[in-house]
Amino acid sequence: MPINKEHKEFHTLDMDAGWETPPGYPAGIQQKIISGALDEEGKTGHRTRLLRFEPGVYTTAPFVHEYWEEVYQLTGDLIVGNDENGEGGESFPPNTYACRPPGAYHGPFKSVGGCILMEIHYFEEKA
Repeated sequence: MPINKEHKEFHTLDMDAGWETPPGYPAGIQQKIISGALDEEGKTGHRTRLLRFEPGVYTTAPFVHEYWEEVYQLTGDLIVGNDENGEGGESFPPNTYACRPPGAYHGPFKSVGGCILMEIHYFEEKA
């Protein structure tokens, strides 16, 4: 199966436009797809996105999905493992990385001052 990403040379991203709240996420968390597409129903594709947390925003339950996820924290603070009230968890600074296989529970997440993550999502290639 071919990778569904187009060839893009170095270019400046418009960091003011193209942000949207992903389905199931609270207001204050937005994504900006920068390459590719992911078909979660068909379990195909590759996607690179930026995920932005506004200050004080948090999720209330762990996430789990059926694709691989690599996450690199570009800016700000990210707290992992807070409770449903946004309390507790472990804080991470920029230049933090995670790689999760399909089916791995992770989160919930919070950011006190806001942050931007770069995420790469993909399904395993079918033989």
